[in-house]
Amino acid sequence: MTKPALLAHLATGATHVCHCWAVKRKDGLVLGFTDHDRALSFDGINFQPESGLTARALASTTGLSVNNSEAVGVLSSDAISDADIEAGRYDGALVEMWLVQWDDPAVRQVQFAGTLGEITRASGAFEAELRGLSEALNQPRGRSYLKTCGAVLGDGRCGVDLNDPNFMVVRDLAAPTDGVEFRFSDLSGFSEGWFQGGVLTIETGEGRRLTAMIREDMQEAAMRVVRLWEPIRSPIALGDRVRMTAGCDKRPATCREKFANFLNFQGFPDIPGDDWLVGVPRSDRPNRGGSRSR
Repeated sequence: MTKPALLAHLATGATHVCHCWAVKRKDGLVLGFTDHDRALSFDGINFQPESGLTARALASTTGLSVNNSEAVGVLSSDAISDADIEAGRYDGALVEMWLVQWDDPAVRQVQFAGTLGEITRASGAFEAELRGLSEALNQPRGRSYLKTCGAVLGDGRCGVDLNDPNFMVVRDLAAPTDGVEFRFSDLSGFSEGWFQGGVLTIETGEGRRLTAMIREDMQEAAMRVVRLWEPIRSPIALGDRVRMTAGCDKRPATCREKFANFLNFQGFPDIPGDDWLVGVPRSDRPNRGGSRSR
């Protein structure tokens, strides 16, 4: 609902309004943009003009379909850079857009709130899909009956402390990396494959706070080689600090033996398989009602 003061201003027919956008990245950086010709400020955010950022008309729907629009802007080193987009720093960033009376910014109304979706870049500009808040209602919820664990390692249901030195290691890079393959000489305290399925996080340097899933953790001669599923898309230099957490394959044996956490196992390892559903009596052996899992 439009605020009364803004509604009254719009009713005059001679309006002083503009649009303001705030982009809040997951690393805490907040950027403000406006299509007005002067800077505006409210909610502790400075909205800069001449940013080249615009948004197309918002499409609002009923039901649970996603309300979306697109934001189009110019890439610049002072605001949104190609390197940051390539590194994934804007993936899932929060976006808010207001209609603002520019000569009295206290008179404003939120027109859109959501997240950034797919971003494409070409010819010094970018185009980003805006996804509405209703998208979260389309995501699966609840538990599935599976033999494997349904929790995420380290979350509230799992309970494993990923800051425990048994499940985490921090090292400074002493060997060059292409962003996919990382080599270490001092991981002797962890068995081969310990970090497979875990997470690698860059803690210092240009790639700070970027993360990726670990595909392989193997010993090659005197070096421990860790390979990622997707590259870290930011420059990584010798001496940058990385953090790796142990991986979990969701099996009950891993939960019990690797993490000593079987009491929190969130799977159903003893549910019967598909063959149980089509089982029929047999005449060549007795049926005494015993367990079918044996």
